[in-house]
Amino acid sequence: MLLSRWRRWRRGRPFWGGLFAALAGIWIAVLPLAPLKIMLQQGVAGVPSVLMGVVMIVLGLTGWFSPAQRTLAGVLTTLVATAALVMSNLGGFLIGTLLGILGGGLMFAWQPYAAPRAGGSAAPARPSPAGNTPTPHPDPQGAQP
Repeated sequence: MLLSRWRRWRRGRPFWGGLFAALAGIWIAVLPLAPLKIMLQQGVAGVPSVLMGVVMIVLGLTGWFSPAQRTLAGVLTTLVATAALVMSNLGGFLIGTLLGILGGGLMFAWQPYAAPRAGGSAAPARPSPAGNTPTPHPDPQGAQP
């Protein structure tokens, strides 16, 4: 029961795109907060990194909880991930940028699954004798549309 609800929720939104965008944001935001031994120079690069990471996390969550805004969130995620390449320690040493571009692309490309109609599937069209326009198959029960 719980597993089926989880699957239905996950399939009803751009789950993987949002996940990759949020992971990219976490990676980009946490990297400047690492110890100075790991980071060679923190400086002013730390502030845009944290801000871009937070924005990417919010965009990933937007894809999850507001699937209607997936195209805008996907495009903005890709733009922020690309900007992070220049402004934020090579976009989290390229890992954050690549995850962000992948997540933005997945969010942008995701389409909602259309549920089948209650009446069953529509009859496939067959070519007309003239070959110009298809005509639908006759109804097997003989009813007229």
